[in-house]
Amino acid sequence: MVDVTDLDMNPPEGDQAQRPTAFRSYVAIGDSLTEGLDDLTPEGEYRGFADRLAEHFSASVPGFRYANLAVRGRRMRHIFGEQLEQTLGFGPDLVTVHAGGNDVLRPNTDLDDLAAEFETGIRRLRDAGIRVVILSGHDTGWIPVLRVYRGRIAVFSMHLRAIAERTASDIVDLWSMGALNDPRAWSVDRLHFNAAGHRIVAARIADMLGAPMGPREIWARPWETPPERLPRILRRRENWRWARRHLVPWLSRRALGRSSGDGRLPKRPQLTELRPDRHGGEAAEDAASPNGSTGAGRDSSRLDGARDRERR
Repeated sequence: MVDVTDLDMNPPEGDQAQRPTAFRSYVAIGDSLTEGLDDLTPEGEYRGFADRLAEHFSASVPGFRYANLAVRGRRMRHIFGEQLEQTLGFGPDLVTVHAGGNDVLRPNTDLDDLAAEFETGIRRLRDAGIRVVILSGHDTGWIPVLRVYRGRIAVFSMHLRAIAERTASDIVDLWSMGALNDPRAWSVDRLHFNAAGHRIVAARIADMLGAPMGPREIWARPWETPPERLPRILRRRENWRWARRHLVPWLSRRALGRSSGDGRLPKRPQLTELRPDRHGGEAAEDAASPNGSTGAGRDSSRLDGARDRERR
């Protein structure tokens, strides 16, 4: 059996990784993960990997501009519809794309057709001269119930790798990142990254683009200890609690054709200058403790309350 590592799937010395990183503008498109759920700022706003990446670039690029068009619950037709058209109008240097997750989780979605739609959108971005970073699906094998989607996510992720190769785009393979198979990288709903998870993803993208946020350990080995493993009976209770509080409402919305993003607008809809001191204190804390406390426990109760209020 071959032991595949993140470096095998995301080689750091490829031709695209060696290109100069002179990005002066960046647009993030996608769904809830790109919007930033569940990475709350002290002000109660969602931050996320895209904001963290933009803040990192803005610290060294005067006048750096950023837009985040992602909205939770958005499907492929939205992301490569209105979000794509607005992005092409902006003409940024860099675009990150995380799309398809809300479609893949619907059993009646044809993954080959979905991949073809994805590739059409990526080609339009590449034809416009935009550098594109694709984010693949992540492994749900460690999550009860959601592990049944593992095969579909894997198939679609392989489509994305082929699309990246055919379109000369960059890809960050979230599936191969062992740090994301750790519960400490995830929100209480097990559907979204927490602050630690978003930090890991942002650091991985920055590293691939040749502008690392710090040592490789920030994204490859963010914790010095293995995750805590609860006794079986406690895991079972926790799984039931999670199912009642998060899984059942999620499934109910899908059965009714509803989305948590219905009626929502992007949090940063215009490509405007990003102040380099935005969340500066948190950025300093992130850089100072790549293997230390993630703040996940500190924020969990505040995060849980905010999410409950938003989704009632």
